[in-house]
Amino acid sequence: MAKPMPVIFFGHGNPMNAIEENRYTRAWAALGLEIPKPKAILSISAHWYQPGTAVTVMEAPPTIHDFGGFPPELFEVDYPAPGDPALAKRVQNLLAPLQVELDQEWGLDHGTWSVLNHVFPGADVPVIQLSLDETQPPEFHYMLGQSLAPLRDEGVLVMGTGNLVHNLHTYAWGRSQPKPFDWAVRFETMARQALLAGDDTPLVNYEHLGRDAMLSAPTPDHYLPLLYIIALRRDTDQVTFPVEGVDGGSVSMLTIQIG
Repeated sequence: MAKPMPVIFFGHGNPMNAIEENRYTRAWAALGLEIPKPKAILSISAHWYQPGTAVTVMEAPPTIHDFGGFPPELFEVDYPAPGDPALAKRVQNLLAPLQVELDQEWGLDHGTWSVLNHVFPGADVPVIQLSLDETQPPEFHYMLGQSLAPLRDEGVLVMGTGNLVHNLHTYAWGRSQPKPFDWAVRFETMARQALLAGDDTPLVNYEHLGRDAMLSAPTPDHYLPLLYIIALRRDTDQVTFPVEGVDGGSVSMLTIQIG
């Protein structure tokens, strides 16, 4: 039996990472060469955060430039990966009886393509996205992740893209790199320890972890994709951190690879 595909949570950070070469993007590129090339990718991005659950089903998903105030060259980026309607319907079936809309409108947002632009620069792997239902609690997202488990044995890379720590109110925009805030370091350290111990409980129940958690994840959108990834861990999986660092003092760039 073929080895199951790994699952990966990417800390995607600033959209400019899509076109920059830095220590984060070089590590993403290296990761793309190290893991088995998938048949397709299912991405759960912080930036498709809406009421209800949907999966993109178009043959050619558009590249969405869902941001403002960045240089023109960033808006010119096109990531022309094909879609995979059959995989979208497979995901819909795996999540039944939950109602999952087959979406023809969304495409690939920058949470997905800013990373894949480096991991698979040829855009030759089909990509679909699964939305995050903003009306549901963390436990719901963790359970949804568990339902996607068969995809690992079908050659599909399930990736989450967000940031473990994501506080833009305290981010050092346009300034030299400050030291990470103490609360950001403590929260990331706690998460690493839980991941290495195979203890998902505090990660799912992060909203009850006090001040450090609330400063690190003041809104759920960038944190919740992590829960889909840890839900797919198997007993024999190793947890590694191929990319590390905190950008702007308050955005964790941690990448978490399971398997």
